[in-house]
Amino acid sequence: MHIVIMGCGRVGSALAQTLEQQGHTVAVVDQDPTAFRRLGSGFGGRRVTGVGFDQDTLREAGIEEAGAFAAVSSGDNSNIIAARVAREMFGIENVAARIYDPRRAEVYQRLGIPTVATVRWTADQMLRRLLPSGAEPLWRDPTGGVQLAEVHTSPSWIGQKISRLQEDTGVRVAFLTRLGEAVLPTSQTVLQEGDLVHVMMRTDQVDKVEAAFAEGPEEGGH
Repeated sequence: MHIVIMGCGRVGSALAQTLEQQGHTVAVVDQDPTAFRRLGSGFGGRRVTGVGFDQDTLREAGIEEAGAFAAVSSGDNSNIIAARVAREMFGIENVAARIYDPRRAEVYQRLGIPTVATVRWTADQMLRRLLPSGAEPLWRDPTGGVQLAEVHTSPSWIGQKISRLQEDTGVRVAFLTRLGEAVLPTSQTVLQEGDLVHVMMRTDQVDKVEAAFAEGPEEGGH
């Protein structure tokens, strides 16, 4: 996948290097050309000097063939504008914006832009939002047989009860992340847009669970 990152600070550079190591192509956009020094000489991706929400700059960074966009500059406004341009003008589905102000983050999350809002966030959390196809393990038991993971959920699950999700996929939903807060669901909890779903499952069933979450509810279910 090609991924565009706006902001070449400590997080943007770490994110770029990690994604490249995982085999993705990466373009990093920053207004300050000296910021690219953080990438190191071994970085093989594009370095684009410019404003990250300018459409021509984004095109130069390869946004039109990108599968994901991360806005991790030091400015909340710049990040959310860039994220919305990537989503609305270029149709990028996997978008994440770094927001310092948690009150703003809640508003933007409701606009459909996944945000990373706390000081505890890591490049790993960004990766889960940029590369949603697949379960990213959060915890494994000592034997490796069971794991807790965040699993990408098809939009067709929105409006369905957690009980239906568990019944169709055979997993136990441990908790949801909703608007940046952890929620312990009941069987009557209904999935909302923007929810991140964390499940307990057997490690040998990860592929099957991922497929069920991606496909949506089974026809004829109730």
